[in-house]
Amino acid sequence: MNLQDRIINLFTDSIQAKQNTLDSLCGHIEYASQRIVETLENDKKILTCGNGGSAGDAQHFASEMVNRFERERPPLPVIALTTDTLTLTSIANDYHYDEVFAKQIRALGQAGDLLVVYTSSGNSGNIIKAVNTAHDKNMTVLALSGKDGGKLVGALNEFDIEIRVPSQSTARVQEVHILITHCLCDLIDHQLFGG
Repeated sequence: MNLQDRIINLFTDSIQAKQNTLDSLCGHIEYASQRIVETLENDKKILTCGNGGSAGDAQHFASEMVNRFERERPPLPVIALTTDTLTLTSIANDYHYDEVFAKQIRALGQAGDLLVVYTSSGNSGNIIKAVNTAHDKNMTVLALSGKDGGKLVGALNEFDIEIRVPSQSTARVQEVHILITHCLCDLIDHQLFGG
């Protein structure tokens, strides 16, 4: 297989992962956007986190909400818990890496807030701990996951929302997560600020 064939295969696989997600999760994405809007309309905030590329997705979502997506509008209260290196490294050093998001949620989270977690495997200890801590604070969780959902599935409760990309490939899951994020941004703006 030559390099262009590999490129064609990668594009084809990405397109198929997106089509599979559209076919099975369109309603979940709509519902997630409605829950985010409800949270914001109740003067509550969104906290978001993830590891590695998923940390980038969390930051991307926060950036689009605080600044703007594709239209001029007021800033929306979304905080990425992945950006403060002093806080992250001090918690990891003094306690454990599993605590890096949970301690921030204990400090910043309030009942009625929403936690958005990004995880391709669902098995990261700090994400599981973040979800459990959010529940302790009476927060709802929106989980963007993939593969089989991992240990995250057992941590979610009946009030949470999971959007699990139907793919076993971390790269494909992350590609779909960013499209879902852009869908959420568009739907949030549409619902809050109209056409």
